[in-house]
Amino acid sequence: MGDLHAATVVLSQDSLAVAQLELGSNPNALSLRRPFDPAAHDLDARCKVPQEILGKLLEGLQADDNGAQDHEHAQFIHMATPRIGKIACANVLSDLYAMGVTECDNMLMLLGVSTKMMEKERDVVVPLIMRGFKDSATEAGTTVSGGQTVVNPWCTIGGVATTVCQPNEYIVPDNAVVGDVLVLTKPLGTQVAVNAHQWLDQPDRWNRIKLVVSEDDVRKAYQRAMDSMARLNRIAARLMHKYNAHGATDVTGFGLLGHAQNLAKHQKNEVSFVIHNLPVISKMAAVAKACGNMFQLLQGHSAETSGGLLICLPREQAAAYCKDIEKQEGYQAWIIGIVEKGNRTARIIDKPRVIEVPAKEKDGELW
Repeated sequence: MGDLHAATVVLSQDSLAVAQLELGSNPNALSLRRPFDPAAHDLDARCKVPQEILGKLLEGLQADDNGAQDHEHAQFIHMATPRIGKIACANVLSDLYAMGVTECDNMLMLLGVSTKMMEKERDVVVPLIMRGFKDSATEAGTTVSGGQTVVNPWCTIGGVATTVCQPNEYIVPDNAVVGDVLVLTKPLGTQVAVNAHQWLDQPDRWNRIKLVVSEDDVRKAYQRAMDSMARLNRIAARLMHKYNAHGATDVTGFGLLGHAQNLAKHQKNEVSFVIHNLPVISKMAAVAKACGNMFQLLQGHSAETSGGLLICLPREQAAAYCKDIEKQEGYQAWIIGIVEKGNRTARIIDKPRVIEVPAKEKDGELW
């Protein structure tokens, strides 16, 4: 079972941007974003599920995040609180990709339609969410053949990704050895970026962070988070085979450290993971620090939605992997830690190096 967690997203002009994410030849160009505008459809902005309520509902539901798997058939199920179209689909598929599986035979969409939406809102918003999900499935080379739709107090979107494959087509995530390094394929900080963007309209919250970040910084970080969450981990999974990965996990609701600990716990060898570097969406580390213990980003506990793959790679192959993924995707990956002898645990060092992503701003581009 995947990441049923309390990272909430607004069904409004903010988060529905991703439902209409239309990318041209330059996927990084800011000008290509077309945010969903409720006013254009004569709709009011909607509210989120209160995080304190959601947290109580989800108590006790955390489970191992490796999905249900056997040797030649893998099926991974996700149902999460409001995630829009592309992000939801990318998140479902990431469980396959974390196993090095790059082909998905079939997808089902699980959709909860909110009872609190008026008919007109439902008729506009729900098709956009569904379209985003289907577009992402098409990008992944698969199709949505069915699913389940229910009436629900909140709008929810998730799915099932199924594949039948041969043993050489997947990588069992339990073969890390001493001397391996840890590679992360997407930056951290998505939860911080989404929350900071919501706070632009909440003066009491905005006052807590305005000394460390500008409105422009927040809007750009939000777009980066949307772009990152909607991006598939498919190429990252394909390159795991080329560079002899020893195992991986996707980083989602339990945060970087939570998923690293889960991966370490299931290793055959007596190893531990030590994380030294934290690639974070630009300015979001400063925002997290200004908020005290709210996010615990630098401690590895901040929830990520549709995050990157955390991969154990042979030391001599890791740099080539990072170079190759950047060549193919135009996005960076980072060596963030090492595998050493230990008792199947994971930790982040006391003062990890924060890597601002992107390292340098480019006019008109996100990354």
